[in-house]
Amino acid sequence: MSDYLPKEVRAGLEEARKRDLRRRSRLRVLAGDEVYPILRFWETGFALDADQVQHLRGLVDIYDGARHVYTSLIVASGVEAGELICTMKRSTVAHDKVPLDYVRDENAPVAYLPRD
Repeated sequence: MSDYLPKEVRAGLEEARKRDLRRRSRLRVLAGDEVYPILRFWETGFALDADQVQHLRGLVDIYDGARHVYTSLIVASGVEAGELICTMKRSTVAHDKVPLDYVRDENAPVAYLPRD
């Protein structure tokens, strides 16, 4: 069906599809000072709009709105069908507090009161 459509119409349809994906997705990639919306996300990678970024490698942070979700290492990126496909070597879940290096007693007091 798309073979019969003029190039301008196909380009307009593709742009509308990308705009809809960007609007629905809350996921964002922070690479240095740049922020890019994630169009699609899966376990080993994600897709970005190739018109916004041509190449991406290295350590990036992934956010869901304002919440830091993952720290990921991107090892490969390539363009397929107007999307920049990024492959992650590792993806670490971001925690909101520092992990403890000791076992906390469940019955330990929360605070100490001073003696008078």
